Amino acid sequence: MQKKILFIGFVFMLTSTLHLRAQYAATDSTYKRWFVGSSLFVLLGNIDTKNPPNFAQLNIGYRITAKDVITLEPKTWKYAWPNGIHPFFSKSYKDPEEQFPGYVREFGLSVSYQRFFWKGLYAELNVMPTLQKFVNDNGKKIDNGFQIFNTYRVGYHIKLFKDRFFIQPSIAITHRAYHTQLPDGFKQLDDKWSKFIFGEPGFHFGFNF
Repeated sequence: MQKKILFIGFVFMLTSTLHLRAQYAATDSTYKRWFVGSSLFVLLGNIDTKNPPNFAQLNIGYRITAKDVITLEPKTWKYAWPNGIHPFFSKSYKDPEEQFPGYVREFGLSVSYQRFFWKGLYAELNVMPTLQKFVNDNGKKIDNGFQIFNTYRVGYHIKLFKDRFFIQPSIAITHRAYHTQLPDGFKQLDDKWSKFIFGEPGFHFGFNF
């Protein structure tokens, strides 16, 4: 219920802030090129007591032009349910019957490209190769894996405090484009679910310099 309330609040905020001054004019050469940041929604997930992701992410970005942005995002997290279960709209999320016999720890480095189309409105392609470590219920590593995880995102860039900071509420489609075979117990549960998640909210924030 709390996640559904957060999602509704996120959509409301996204639609109510579109009138704010946002991205940079094509003729403006004075904007700050570099920024660092992270993802608020995923960091908030660390307070989850049932499936804490122990998540860490650092975004390091560069504005090639006023409309073209490249970002590197080293990150790590863990999860105990299949990624194909929608965290907001599926009753199976955190269902004990769908829980892995252990958890997956991932280490990834994603590369994203953002293209701005109108004011602060942008589209983003994010490609992330990850190394996976499969751990059983006894805390013992049983296997390694590899995954390519893509995110297709639409969002809005909002400047704050004279462009020192920014926030980017967004909506995404996530796609597990490729992964090696999962170990027994993990594979059977993962195979039941789609490789896509539609309508996953995002909320990035950052500091310009």
